[in-house]
Amino acid sequence: MTSEGSGSDSGSGAGAGSGAATARVDTWIWSVRLTKTRSQAASACRAGHVRVNGDRVKPAYTLKPGDEVRLRHAGRERVVVVSRIVRKRVGPPVAVECYVDNSPPPPPREMAVPVALRDRGTGRPTKRDRRELDRLHAQTQGPAPQA
Repeated sequence: MTSEGSGSDSGSGAGAGSGAATARVDTWIWSVRLTKTRSQAASACRAGHVRVNGDRVKPAYTLKPGDEVRLRHAGRERVVVVSRIVRKRVGPPVAVECYVDNSPPPPPREMAVPVALRDRGTGRPTKRDRRELDRLHAQTQGPAPQA
């Protein structure tokens, strides 16, 4: 029995030695500032918004240099290749050295959906305001079905 115990000790020692080149995916995403908080990174993993080498991963997935990480966050797809493993949050200049960004460019601002804004404190919309809002909404959604 003692030989089994020492075998597991040597296994954990090997894991700790090789741990310098690996990290949890949620910790790494947070460390290189792709998300604001680690809990956001873990939530993204649990929701299936994080893929490593094409596979959905859990927050505790072990990340290695050379892995491709795809993250859907804040309405944008980020595609990065891990070049360096960090476990602690680092500053922005160091963070950009830890990955190669292959993300598509963000959509231009003209492509953003127009939002109906009303002045603060104007109260409830009038019948005329409501019709204008409905007209604007119909333009963004396309033709409405006739009843």
